[in-house]
Amino acid sequence: MSAPSNVRRRPRKAAAEESPLALKRRARRINKILAEQYPYAVAELDFRNAFELLVATVLSAQTTDVRVNATTPALFARYPDAKAMSEADEADLQEMIRPTGFFRAKAQSLLALSHRIVDEYDGEVPNKLEDLVTLAGVGRKTANVVLGNAFGVPGITVDTHFGRLARRFGWTNSTDAVKVESDVAALFEPKDWTMLSHRVVFHGRRVCHAKKPACGACPVADLCPSFGEGETDPSKAAKLLKYELAPGREELLERMRAGETRAELRASGFKLDA
Repeated sequence: MSAPSNVRRRPRKAAAEESPLALKRRARRINKILAEQYPYAVAELDFRNAFELLVATVLSAQTTDVRVNATTPALFARYPDAKAMSEADEADLQEMIRPTGFFRAKAQSLLALSHRIVDEYDGEVPNKLEDLVTLAGVGRKTANVVLGNAFGVPGITVDTHFGRLARRFGWTNSTDAVKVESDVAALFEPKDWTMLSHRVVFHGRRVCHAKKPACGACPVADLCPSFGEGETDPSKAAKLLKYELAPGREELLERMRAGETRAELRASGFKLDA
């Protein structure tokens, strides 16, 4: 990905000086550009149903989606639903999810949430936020992931990437996830919340990194009040890009843009990590 031709070399007006209307317009322009940049943005956890997504999201804490996706096929083959997992031997479950880290605590959460789903929701993952957040190991972030991607209920997923970019974009100045969610929700229509979450997270993982953002290769640099926090030289910034945007991965990017699924790409031999 080459640097956009319209990258500004001077700071734009601080977000705090914007009117609410100007902020909303700028935020929606950023979302539009990110939609063009990442038309293939999806949840990066593999799942076939709400239960699998719930479990995968719980497992994703403090590890990578790549690691989770490598772990869950065998896990779901043995424990395909809440009833099966509720009857799992804890030691066996721990061993199966060990690669994801914090496996003892995660195993306890998976057993507890599976029991509650069986006992209180007839074995089906609930589709309401207020119910999901009562399950062991499930907070608002996990609940919104499940609601948006398994049930089609709009939600904003505030993980570390989303929170970082929301602050850099000037959409919020808060570090509290609930406040970030509220501030960003006010800028967009609910119908956009789920896909916005995917696009912002994609951008955070690929371009707008925590320590070395690739400002000079960023398609929304012209709209970002934080431009200049990272490398602004286009050629140097391009070397910082990750995943399918990284130099040398042009074929992967082309095939993702063509609509190939993650499973199809892996079957073709592509690695989907950074």
